[in-house]
Amino acid sequence: MRSGTRRFGVGGLRRFRLWAVLAVALVTALAGLAWFSPVLSVREVRIEGAGAIPEDRIRELLQIPDQGSILRLDTAAMAQRVASIPKVRSARVQRVLPSTVRVRIEPRTPVLYYDTPEGAHLLDADGIEYAVEPAPIGVPKLLTGRPGTADPLTRSAIGVVRVLPPELAVQVDTVRADSVSDVSLTLRDGRTVLWGSSEDGERKSAVVLPLLTRPGTVFDVSSPSLVTVK
Repeated sequence: MRSGTRRFGVGGLRRFRLWAVLAVALVTALAGLAWFSPVLSVREVRIEGAGAIPEDRIRELLQIPDQGSILRLDTAAMAQRVASIPKVRSARVQRVLPSTVRVRIEPRTPVLYYDTPEGAHLLDADGIEYAVEPAPIGVPKLLTGRPGTADPLTRSAIGVVRVLPPELAVQVDTVRADSVSDVSLTLRDGRTVLWGSSEDGERKSAVVLPLLTRPGTVFDVSSPSLVTVK
C-alpha cells in the first residue's frame, strides 16, 4: 500500500511539473504576443491639464510610434521629454490598456514678473523664469536691481509672495526687494506693506489683515511682535 502511494505521488508530481511547464510556456507566448503585436498599439492620446501649452508640441515630444505594442513605451522617458517644455512644471505619462496613453501636465503658474526691453519675464513659485510674454492680470510686478532666477533678492521676494494670505495676495500690485530682509508690497489702492524678510511668514500673515483695517498708508509687519501704522 505504501509503495502504491509513493508511485501515485511521483506520477502526480510529474503531471504537475508538466502542467507548470505548459502554463509558463503559454504565459511566455502571450506576453511575447502582447509585447510585439500591433493589436495593443496606441490609438488614443489623452492630455490633461495642458492649459495654454500647445498639445501638438506635447504629442511631438511623446514620440509615440505608429505601430508596436503600448507595453513597449518608455513612459518615464516620455514624461521627461514633455517636462523639458519651459511652461511645464511636471509631467506624468501612463498606459491605459488596451490602447490609450494618458498625459497629465502640471503647468507653471506665474507669481511675479519683471520688465525688460524684451518684455515681461514670468517667474513661478519655484523661482524659475520660464517665459517672456505679457503677464496675466493680477500677477504682481517685481522691482529689484538685478531680477532673475539666480538673484538672491528675487528669491527673497518670491519667498514672501509664497507665504502671503490669499486675501492680501490679490491686492498686491508690486513687490519691491531692496535687500533679502527688506521686501515691501505696494497694494493696488496705493498703500504699502513693509514685510521685511520671508521669515515668520505665518505670524506676519496673522497680523497683517487686521492691521490693514486701520487708517493709514504704510503698514509695517517686518517685526510681527511690534507692528506699526503710519
